[in-house]
Amino acid sequence: MYYKYVTFCGHRDLPDRAAVEAWLRRTLPCLYAQGARRFYVGGYGAFDAAAAAAALSLRAAHPEVEVVLVRPYLDAGPAPQPGMASVYPPLERVPRRFAIARRNRWMVDQADVVVACVQRSWGGAAEMLRYAQRRGKAVLSFPPPDADCEVNPP
Repeated sequence: MYYKYVTFCGHRDLPDRAAVEAWLRRTLPCLYAQGARRFYVGGYGAFDAAAAAAALSLRAAHPEVEVVLVRPYLDAGPAPQPGMASVYPPLERVPRRFAIARRNRWMVDQADVVVACVQRSWGGAAEMLRYAQRRGKAVLSFPPPDADCEVNPP
């Protein structure tokens, strides 16, 4: 399978951050080998930070990789890190309280594969994962079933 665009989906908190970080460091090079060149990150919480760090590490080894911070607000939120681009999706008419959820949907819509660490059935990350599944996106989930780069087919 060929994956060009990747997005991340996970909770604000991570119970086993070291294991997730190690998994991301193994998984992203595998996705790169399968064609992934653009990685969309959200910029909020522990999983987003771990995903951004892994993607930026991959970019250091492969300069053609793009790491893109997807901003839910024009006037607030995290700033892109060095080596990271940013984009603001068409959310001008979205009420502020819905901006992150709509930004998450936009990220899923852009992606060929979703890299997920969703361990609860409620909250924004769980809703984003359900949306990705409804849209038929391929999903790589932590903890991995057997192999790190085994994608759950849509």
